Amino acid sequence: MATDSTLRFSAQTDEVTSLLRIVNLVRTGEATTRPEIGEATGLGRGVVTQRIERAAALGYLADSDFGPSSGGRAPRTLRFQAERGRLVVCAIGALHIHVGLTGLDGDVTAQAHRDWDISRGPDETLEVALSMVDELLAAEEGAPIWGVGVGLPGPVDFASGRPVAPPIMPGWNNVDVRGRVQEHLGAPTWVDNDVNLLTYGERARRKALDEDLIYCKVGSGIGAGLLSGGRVHRGANGAAGDIGHVPVLGAETRCRCGKVGCLEAVASGWALVRDANAAIAAGEESSLSDVDPITPEQISLATERGDGLARALSERSARVMGDAIATLVNVFNPAVIVIGGAVAAAAGEAYLAEVRQRVYDRSLPLATRDLAIEQSIEDIREPIRGGAELVREQLFDASFARWFADGRPTIEAIFPAV
Repeated sequence: MATDSTLRFSAQTDEVTSLLRIVNLVRTGEATTRPEIGEATGLGRGVVTQRIERAAALGYLADSDFGPSSGGRAPRTLRFQAERGRLVVCAIGALHIHVGLTGLDGDVTAQAHRDWDISRGPDETLEVALSMVDELLAAEEGAPIWGVGVGLPGPVDFASGRPVAPPIMPGWNNVDVRGRVQEHLGAPTWVDNDVNLLTYGERARRKALDEDLIYCKVGSGIGAGLLSGGRVHRGANGAAGDIGHVPVLGAETRCRCGKVGCLEAVASGWALVRDANAAIAAGEESSLSDVDPITPEQISLATERGDGLARALSERSARVMGDAIATLVNVFNPAVIVIGGAVAAAAGEAYLAEVRQRVYDRSLPLATRDLAIEQSIEDIREPIRGGAELVREQLFDASFARWFADGRPTIEAIFPAV
């Protein structure tokens, strides 16, 4: 027989659950009027009113404009108070740092970009990234920081926020990136692979709340983000999607990770630059011989001009990438594949066409029956939007129950000391 305390705890749990759901229904725009909320939750009018009043008292919801009438009095809509907090994103790539600020709705309000070599190490890189954030915060007065998202170009243990043996990031192994950022900014911080940030950005842009999607980045390195049923799949230790180091049949080139024959050592931007320089040094004629330094973007431009060497390099990259993506298609069966990154973006439709052909040639007919293969929009703000989407998911889907009663998230509530 249930005791009074058990019944009270059960009632409180039900109240909390329904309250959180109502806030998230309004936040995501799924239900913004009291009748819509009642229909979505199955709660009675009085309970809905009570929960909304509680959410408003805590500062999450507020009345907004009147909605369309269905015959009677027009219902008052509700809005999520996204202006109460801000999110910070640091998207650190192999050769750049991109930082930005957003509201709780994920809209970018400020951003800054700087060329940077990740191999300069964690101390200098994080110092520069955080100083860039400080400049944005100083220039834009606003609400307190509710959360921070950090992207890194290598494997990340998502649970601890630490990179694990990243091939192109010397000195970064097991560095407490989360701890350093949290200490500086005083807000809960999540660290993820940079391709996952782009995958989150694509999810937000497409509103792909239940989609199966693969985002493949072909830049200076190669990686993939896996969206399964609208959720980013990281695997048991955060290594899911690290296709840059799968072996390519017959390849014997040593990769930056130390292994031989990796996809990245054959098809990535740094591999194309390496092979272009080697071919020119061996006497092959190319318009790239007048370019210093050669970059993946320059190789793509030379491909468009009909340069034989550049075209051969780009075609090889697209062909090998297509083979690797075909394997993912057969294993994962996504609805959409998005190709992004500097190499793919600069090469344009010709690169995408070669990838498409290889994927359709080497994948099962059922897996490709409804498959769409598209190019990323390559908006410079995408990593910022993606990082904000990551933080919003962690704040409002994963940890909301731990801190909602306090009115705002804290490091202690989300990452309690063990």
